[in-house]
Amino acid sequence: MNSERRLRAESILPDDATDALLVGRVWSKANDGPCAVMIANGRVLDLTGLHATMSGLLETDNLALVLRNASGLPDLGSLDSFLSGENGTVLAPIDLQAVKAAGVTFADSMLERVIEEQAKGDPLRAQAIRGKLAPVLGDSLRGLVAGSQQAAKVKSLLQDMDLWSQYLEVGIGPDAEIFTKAQPMSSVGCGALVGIHPISQWNNPEPEVVLVLRSDGTIVGASLGNDVNLRDVEGRSALLLGKAKDNNASCSIGPFIRLFDDTFTMDDLRRVRVALAVHGEDGFEMSGESPMEAISRSPENLAAQLRNRNHQYPDGAVLFLGTMFAPVKDRRGTGQGFTHEIGDRVEISTSKLGRLVNWVERSDACPEWTFGISALIRNLAGRGLLDKA
Repeated sequence: MNSERRLRAESILPDDATDALLVGRVWSKANDGPCAVMIANGRVLDLTGLHATMSGLLETDNLALVLRNASGLPDLGSLDSFLSGENGTVLAPIDLQAVKAAGVTFADSMLERVIEEQAKGDPLRAQAIRGKLAPVLGDSLRGLVAGSQQAAKVKSLLQDMDLWSQYLEVGIGPDAEIFTKAQPMSSVGCGALVGIHPISQWNNPEPEVVLVLRSDGTIVGASLGNDVNLRDVEGRSALLLGKAKDNNASCSIGPFIRLFDDTFTMDDLRRVRVALAVHGEDGFEMSGESPMEAISRSPENLAAQLRNRNHQYPDGAVLFLGTMFAPVKDRRGTGQGFTHEIGDRVEISTSKLGRLVNWVERSDACPEWTFGISALIRNLAGRGLLDKA
C-alpha cells in the first residue's frame, strides 16, 4: 500500500468510538474471504459464527443487544492491520443488500440539478444560469417540505414563471426520486479508489448519509456514502442517469455501519452535520458542511417510499439519502466550477459515523469488480459457511 495513502483507525472512527456499535466487512487473509465483523476497541472481531453475510446478520432480532452481550468472538487483528493491508482489507459494510439512492432531497442540490439541466452538461454555462436562477429558486425552496400544500403553491408559482423542472417535481412533489445506485456486492469501502468515467469532464463527489434497512423495512443503522456523479453526463439528459451514476468503483460506503442503540438514535442521525473535504495533488483544497436538518423529506418517509407493499427487498437494502453539498468552487478556470482530478483525496465525515476516505481514479483504471454473488457463494461453501449465510 502507498504509504501516503495509508489510513489509521483513529482517523476514520467516530468520535465516540468506544461507545459506538460498529459492524462492517473485511477481506481476511487468514480466512481467505470476506467476514462480517464488529469493531471494538480498535480490534476487528469475527461475526461469521453468527452470520456469514452482513445481510443475514442485520436480520437478527435485537442485534444491538446480541452484540453487546457477545463474548469470545474471534479476534482477526487490529483495525490498523487491515487498513495497512497486513491482515486484509476493509470492504464496504454491505454485501447482498440492494443499493438504492434518493435524489434531489436538499434545496441546494435541487438548485444545482436544475442548473445542470439548463446548462445541458456544459460547465461554462452553469455560472450564468446559477446567477439567474439562484435568487428565485433559492428563496422559494429554502425550508420547503416536499409534498406539502406550500410546496404545491410553489410549484404553481414556478410553472407560471416557466421555471418548472423534472428535478423540482421529485424534489418538492409527493413522490421522491429513488433509483438503483449500484449492484449488490459492487460498492467499494473506505481507503479504496473511486472511479470517474473517462468521458466526463464535469463531475463531483456526493457526500450522503446512508440508511441501512432490514428486509421488513426496519431502519437498523446508518453509514456514510459517496454517490460519485457525472454532472455533464446527467446534464445532457436525465435518461443518462445510469451512465452518470453506475460505473466501476463509483459507489463508496463506509467506513462501517453504526447500529441504532442507546448511544445513537434516529434523532441523533437527524442532527448530524456531514462534512466534505477534497485535497488535490495539484494543491487544490475544498471543504463544506451541511446539516441533515435541511433535508426536504424525513429519512423515514424516504425509507417508506423505497420499501413497501409495492416493492420488497428480501436481502435488505441501503438507501443514500441525497447529497447536501453541491461543490461549485472553480478549479480549471473562472466560471468552470468544480470537477475532480485524478488523485484527489475525498473525505466525507461526521462525528457520529466516522470518516469515509477514498482517492479518485478513472473508472477504467480502478480494479475491476469480479467478486459478485456467485463468487461469494463459492467462497462461503469452500469455508463451510453456507449454513450461516
